[in-house]
Amino acid sequence: MTAPVEIDFIAEDPSAVAEAEGAVVVLAAGTRLLPAAQAADKALDGALSRLVASKRWKAEAGGSATIPFPPGMKAEALTLVSIGESTDAHAARKAGGAAARALGGRRGAVFAGGMGDAELTAELAFGLALRGYDFDVYKTASGDEDEDDAPEGVVLACDAPEQTAKASRPRAALAEGVFFARDLVNEPANVLTTEDFAARIAAMAELGLEVEILDEPELERLGMRALLAVGQGSASPSKVAVMRWPGGGDEAPLALVGKGVVFDTGGISIKPAAGMEEMTMDMGGAAVVAGVMRALALRGAKANVVGLVGLVENMPDGKAQRPGDIVRSMKGDTIEVINTDAEGRLVLADVMWYAQQRFRPAAMIDLATLTGAMIVALGHETAGYFSNDDALAGALEAAARAEGEAIWRLPLGPAYDKLIKSRLADMKNTGGRAAGAITAAQFLQRFVQKGTPWAHIDIAGVALSKEARDLHPRGASGWGVMTLDRLVRAREKG
Repeated sequence: MTAPVEIDFIAEDPSAVAEAEGAVVVLAAGTRLLPAAQAADKALDGALSRLVASKRWKAEAGGSATIPFPPGMKAEALTLVSIGESTDAHAARKAGGAAARALGGRRGAVFAGGMGDAELTAELAFGLALRGYDFDVYKTASGDEDEDDAPEGVVLACDAPEQTAKASRPRAALAEGVFFARDLVNEPANVLTTEDFAARIAAMAELGLEVEILDEPELERLGMRALLAVGQGSASPSKVAVMRWPGGGDEAPLALVGKGVVFDTGGISIKPAAGMEEMTMDMGGAAVVAGVMRALALRGAKANVVGLVGLVENMPDGKAQRPGDIVRSMKGDTIEVINTDAEGRLVLADVMWYAQQRFRPAAMIDLATLTGAMIVALGHETAGYFSNDDALAGALEAAARAEGEAIWRLPLGPAYDKLIKSRLADMKNTGGRAAGAITAAQFLQRFVQKGTPWAHIDIAGVALSKEARDLHPRGASGWGVMTLDRLVRAREKG
């Protein structure tokens, strides 16, 4: 998998900035130069002081300006990055992201002395690591360096290197979980088949996770015919992967369930050709669940968590399910298939029911790139979610807010049930264009047992980005790994 950039923490000597080679980053707190920036300012005959006093300078966190081949210094480029006037964790991460963009594909140094707080400096390093992601597995030529290239290596000079390194360890585990999720989403479907996805999950047993892979005969025995119907037109066999992290003693686990459609043509209800190449990301929910489980194992979380992902491929083969088919779920309810492109909810329905039947979870959260309607509603800035439990909803929102991942609650209600009422079966798998994200959630709620706190997160708009953001380049974002890790931490004991 893509590894986070290696960061070496050393004690800062501001006078060393003039001798630093490669790409060099120094910091300002708004318009106030921190010690290494002050030293660079002297070498540049006051150029940085004039910069921060000008209208061109962006003083908010993440603002930056670069001077190539600065006179009086050995650096190839000097970048001044702002940590903001009043720095918090989010501001520090943004500054770290700006530092990663400035370093690009080069080896470099970041001078962070003067931040004063080891935790904040660790947040800056975390932001640098997150933005320094570069999925270049299939690039045979490096080409020109740009801000989407990962730094080759970083020296981070700071006030308390040992404390900062210690504070960075759990964040490094989280970064690896985010990167694992991003890699999965970025992989093409001819590589990340259902079998390859399952193999990557099985390999995480080396980290201490308890992993089981359920194959088609077992899924048939369990009665997961809704899930199996989605994949029956594909040469890739359907699977369910179960990951258990038993770090919380005898307590009931938190269950995380992910939609893992490794490629979605729409099936017989085939999608338009334009943009179909992006349907390699329709396993984004499963990627997030796998990434969270990896992070929990790496940091030794003191909580019981079980992650389950349904791995299928939706193809228009001669054996594929048709509009008008009726399938029976593991729960026993029958479903009329109106549109074979509304397949993710069929996968989730069976896996959610299995999770509750087997593990009796204290709460359950599912994630899926489920509906285009969610993109219409919230665009590519915010994930939408639904919940049957206000306490779980509040905890989820608090975790998302703490990690800077935008999320918005949408309504559930019996009035939407009539939209998925079927003439022939217990329900149909789509209610049409009106309230499409809500009817999908309403469908899933029918597979939540009474008394189980549950939330459904639709990440269709946030799993993949066509533009670079503060903490990730173009492509997969890994949205949700940090939020769910934070949610688990809030539930940990001891």
